[in-house]
Amino acid sequence: MGLLMRPRRPLMRLAAGAATAGVAYHAGKRRSEQDAYNEQASAAYASTQSPPQYAAPAPAPAQPVDATGELERLAKLHDSGALTDQEFGAAKAHLLGV
Repeated sequence: MGLLMRPRRPLMRLAAGAATAGVAYHAGKRRSEQDAYNEQASAAYASTQSPPQYAAPAPAPAQPVDATGELERLAKLHDSGALTDQEFGAAKAHLLGV
């Protein structure tokens, strides 16, 4: 018989439910604000990070030019008629750096 005679307190239940709902609402609101802040912070951090930049391989060292051998080869081509006077002069000037 104790169960039937128990006093009902609807106002207390309503207050407890409202308090629980209020706490849950504010916790959810804080969570969404924190998520927005985290996204902004992640975007700001990502913008400062650059992808790794790999250095281009160093160019191969230039082969030393044998100026006298090259001039002899050009002279032979000029004597054989393969190079005109103008072409020979331009190639010789380029080779000597003039």
